[in-house]
Amino acid sequence: MKIMNVVGARPQFIKAAMVSHELRKHSDVNEVILHSGQHFDNNMSGDILNELEFPDVNYNLGVNQLKHGAMTGRMLEMMEDIFIKEQPDCVLVYGDTNTTLAGALAAKKLQVPVAHIESGMRSHNAKMPEETNRIITDRIADFLFCSSESAVNNLKKEGFDFFGVKIINSGDVMLDAALHYSKSAAQKSTILSKIGTGDFVLCTIHREENTDDISKLSDLMKAIDLVHQKVPVVFPVHPRTKKNMEANNLKTDAILLEPASYFDMLVLLKSCSLVMTDSGGLQKEAYFFAKPCLTLRYETEWTELADHGYNKIVGTVPDWIAKNFEWMMDNLPDFQIKLYGDGSAAKKIVDSILTSAKIPILNS
Repeated sequence: MKIMNVVGARPQFIKAAMVSHELRKHSDVNEVILHSGQHFDNNMSGDILNELEFPDVNYNLGVNQLKHGAMTGRMLEMMEDIFIKEQPDCVLVYGDTNTTLAGALAAKKLQVPVAHIESGMRSHNAKMPEETNRIITDRIADFLFCSSESAVNNLKKEGFDFFGVKIINSGDVMLDAALHYSKSAAQKSTILSKIGTGDFVLCTIHREENTDDISKLSDLMKAIDLVHQKVPVVFPVHPRTKKNMEANNLKTDAILLEPASYFDMLVLLKSCSLVMTDSGGLQKEAYFFAKPCLTLRYETEWTELADHGYNKIVGTVPDWIAKNFEWMMDNLPDFQIKLYGDGSAAKKIVDSILTSAKIPILNS
């Protein structure tokens, strides 16, 4: 059986690394890795592949820094040619990026089964490009692997029980990765030496809705400084965020870092007091490490985190963010509920695909 693993953005490398690890346990499975090139610099791509001991990439399309339509179209055209050449039995796509959508569309038009990992997530904000990508990918996928019961319920509400697809609550492969790589990260990362000792808040901002709206970005810098007056804020700055901050002379008193590697982020997550972010993945990772989180948006895909009080949706208004920071620090949740499985999501995903192909499953 030939599996095509399609990646392109930093979070996808982490998820695919765990699935690839499981695939390589099966000698009768041939894995082919296609990297769209959507994330391309060392901080966002090259370094993390080395950290994860990611298998050699078979194809790198080098498609990046284009508008959404051009990027997706270019990827779709190139992926179609590769899929025709490779003739995969199944294509795996992850999350909600342009790479995800292009991979799913290219495979489906060639009648190749599609497995969508991290299926069923919904922000219910139709203005988000990611929401469009995830909805379309879910609708054309054959295997829908959900990270949580909330994601399963989203699909059922949308009628997916009647679509002839397989809906599987696999748990979250990001939890697999956090458990798998934490020990190596603690041994190899030196990030804490750059920020000093003591409590700190970890902050990231990267979404276009925040970085390209200069009013919102300015407000977020003010919010960071309000929190920084209480507890130091450590702020690894995404390239797009840095570019827009510099172009508009926006500054903050926070401790600024270059984009952190995955291992550095694991160490920062383990060591911080609280997370402030507009990242979907980091909201979950905060939960994995039992850290309260303020989401710098007006909605989240990970509604179960907000429902259980692990996450507060605070938007971009500085005073409101600062008030919620103080409230969260005074009302720390207990993190007793398991929302995303037990760390065996990748094995469940691979076993489900191979079982459908009638390939014997290993016990280990």
